[in-house]
Amino acid sequence: FRQYMVSHCDFNSSELNDIEYIRSEFYNKEELLRFSSSLGKFVGYTEWGIKQANYFNSLTSYLQSMRASRETICLNNVGIDYQAV
Repeated sequence: FRQYMVSHCDFNSSELNDIEYIRSEFYNKEELLRFSSSLGKFVGYTEWGIKQANYFNSLTSYLQSMRASRETICLNNVGIDYQAV
């Protein structure tokens, strides 16, 4: 493994308030930074990840699109998952 991203939705119900969207970036199996919709911003876990998180947090339009991902990605798919169960 080199570099990869993982996005997932954590939820307890189909209500938007109970859904959290998380996108993590990894390099060689080490998490560098993460976006969490509950925090509404990026958080870095390494020296390079902190620099990247600060940069991404300074991009207002990009940060707004990441915040909207909870509704556009998670909310629709959570409804499908609940119907399948």
